[in-house]
Amino acid sequence: MERRFAEHETGENPNCYTHKRRPLQLVFCERFTDVNQAIAFEKQVKGWRRAKKEALINGNWDLLPKLSKTAKN
Repeated sequence: MERRFAEHETGENPNCYTHKRRPLQLVFCERFTDVNQAIAFEKQVKGWRRAKKEALINGNWDLLPKLSKTAKN
C-alpha cells in the first residue's frame, strides 16, 4: 500500500488519474489476501455514488445498503 501511494503521490505515471490531482490524501485502505479481490473491490467502489463512498470512508458500514437503493419520491 505504501509503495502504491508513493507512486501516485510522486506522479510516476503522467497518464494516471491522480497525476494532475496532487497532493493526495489517503482516506481509506483495506487489505486483501488476494489481488483479484482487491481489484474487484476497487472497481466496485469506483462505481458508487459520492454519498456511498463517503459512508465507507467514515466507517458507516450500516449506511451502505441504504445508499445502494435508488431513492423514490
